[in-house]
Amino acid sequence: MAASCSTNLITFPPSLRKSASPSYSLSWQASLPSIASFAVSRRVFPRTTKSLVVVVTAMMGAKPTVLVAEKLGEAGLELLKGFANVDCSYNLSPEELCTKISLCDALIVRSGTKVTRELFESSGGRLKVVGRAGVGIDNVDLSAATEHGCLVVNAPTANTIAAAEHGVALLTAMARNIAPADASVKAGKWQRSKYVGVSLVGKTLAVMGFGKVGSEVARRAKGLGMQVIAHDPYAPADRARAIGVELVSFEEAISTADFISLHMPLTPATSKILNDEVFSRMKKGVRIVNVARGGVIDEEALIRALDSGIVAQAALDVFIEEPPPKDSQLVQHENVTATPHLGASTMEAQEGVAIEIAEAVVGALKGELAATAVNAPMVPAEVLSELAPFIVLAEKLGRLAVQLVAGGSGVKSVKVTYASSRGPDDLDTRVLRAMITKGLIEPISSVFVNLVNADFTAKQRGLRISEERVVMDGSLEIPLEFIQVQIANVESKFASAISESGEIKVEGRVKYGMPHLTKIGSFGVDVSLEGSLILLRQLDQPGIIGKVGSILGEENVNVSFMTVGRTAPRKQAVMTIGVDEEPSKEALTRIGNLPAIEEFVFLKL
Repeated sequence: MAASCSTNLITFPPSLRKSASPSYSLSWQASLPSIASFAVSRRVFPRTTKSLVVVVTAMMGAKPTVLVAEKLGEAGLELLKGFANVDCSYNLSPEELCTKISLCDALIVRSGTKVTRELFESSGGRLKVVGRAGVGIDNVDLSAATEHGCLVVNAPTANTIAAAEHGVALLTAMARNIAPADASVKAGKWQRSKYVGVSLVGKTLAVMGFGKVGSEVARRAKGLGMQVIAHDPYAPADRARAIGVELVSFEEAISTADFISLHMPLTPATSKILNDEVFSRMKKGVRIVNVARGGVIDEEALIRALDSGIVAQAALDVFIEEPPPKDSQLVQHENVTATPHLGASTMEAQEGVAIEIAEAVVGALKGELAATAVNAPMVPAEVLSELAPFIVLAEKLGRLAVQLVAGGSGVKSVKVTYASSRGPDDLDTRVLRAMITKGLIEPISSVFVNLVNADFTAKQRGLRISEERVVMDGSLEIPLEFIQVQIANVESKFASAISESGEIKVEGRVKYGMPHLTKIGSFGVDVSLEGSLILLRQLDQPGIIGKVGSILGEENVNVSFMTVGRTAPRKQAVMTIGVDEEPSKEALTRIGNLPAIEEFVFLKL
């Protein structure tokens, strides 16, 4: 009988029912008291000791099978072969892959193989680990992986230097017209005057995304004599200053840069973030490098910016569609230098990625917690059932708090307060802390945060999360009275979110089974955390609610709720509006221009 994914769906024989509790682990071996380690399939076995013994006997000493579906460095393959049976089968069709997967415990892919829901279903529950040899996991259906109890791990660090070097290579090649000049010489021409370039010394480079790759690009650009600024709403300012880089707002970065190098993840917030409107605010003649993700640029808008001269040149390693169409106007544009996604393509990086992903997959198959896990681990049903609404509340408070941080402020210190009538031993807050970390990091990063990697991810980014418990009188049946999140030493887009002690502060409760925002800064509110929010600070006077509602109504924006919290009659008040659709920038501008409105911010939850 084949080994398969650990799960809680086995029916135990009567003699084991009292002593054995099904585990929710994602490991190769699941532990049960007094019996050998084994793994079980999603099949419900007959309630006989004999059936269980058959499974155990079949699994004793068995080696897992790892399918490597795309080329992997030899060092990584050797590491895998020391622990598992390795099947290297490249260029499989989706049908062939679905056929083979039912015989495999782990799958390793690069970016060219789609790991779909159909594939997980075809595995029959046996597939336990998917390893992505690289950073991005766009080609893996994470929801399906989690539903089928399959852990997904990636290799996020090994290709950092290679990607940074390629970014700098494109920067210099673009500035000196290396690619077209080379093609011209090989065509028998000698056109020195046509390919006069521009110098890098003294020019301003804006690094958009100051993570691992972005910071390494910045170091190298400083060595070339460039003035380097960076925009990253999460990066600590002291880390940037240590290498001579100033963190600035998005607007300042795009409007002052001579060169822009993109290193941001592809998220809903960054999708096509460079569009017609943003290009129109750039310095005329700007030059753009993208070794991040193709989707962060609106490619049609880039063509228009190149044609108009707003963008003088672009050097692109990534595209929305890969490979791009042969007749792509962007690739064929005379002012575009293009490479076929070579960011990680050095011999050293390929070997490093192979070793990193092999170690992660072997560790996961052994049942070890993987620091590079990118999907949520299985959690006992009874814990999920009790904490479910508070888990949602925790993530949304983190997501809300980080969106209130002004650009250029580095988030380094977060304090979480839990108010509960339970003792410390009766309330495990690890999953809540993980979800707050998830809310803080995911909106501005490509990292997927879960209970497995939350603390590692926070530490890696220099984020210190402290926890405090407040004991309150109340029912022991309710896990928590409220959760409070404070971010210290940052500026806020919405000044009213700053508490008397100087931190951004948001607080929430679960009411009627739904997460609610109950305090922002010093203002008490009562807001259901769903959809999107508009926060406004206003002078408390008649007619404001009606005026704001009318503007949204004219835009066909549906208001789900509207509440007002105030310090005193006719003094300052905070209006909180829940909306089902995102208002246009024009509508938000009209609201902000109302005489009684002192400040406002739009937040996506």
